[in-house]
Amino acid sequence: MLTITVVDEIGKNPRIVCDERESILDAANRQSLRIPYACKGGGCGLCKIKVEEGQFKMLKCSKAVLPDQERELNYTLACKTYPKSHMKIHTDLSKVAEL
Repeated sequence: MLTITVVDEIGKNPRIVCDERESILDAANRQSLRIPYACKGGGCGLCKIKVEEGQFKMLKCSKAVLPDQERELNYTLACKTYPKSHMKIHTDLSKVAEL
């Protein structure tokens, strides 16, 4: 099992435990950490995160919501991202209240 530290805008910085076969979004939901999302299919972009540390595998997702420029800066979608090592990610958990 791998540990993912979530750095957020409101200073909580929770940690989740994730298996390599589980998306970061699914692991967060399983552990009651609400990362914003709408589709879980890579088409809406609400679960966009920035990987600050660690290795990951990203499955196919829409370039409309995650263009190449953002991919080069280590942005990815939590619904399509599978950890390959311990990770540190950045997201804005305060958006959950807005949805």
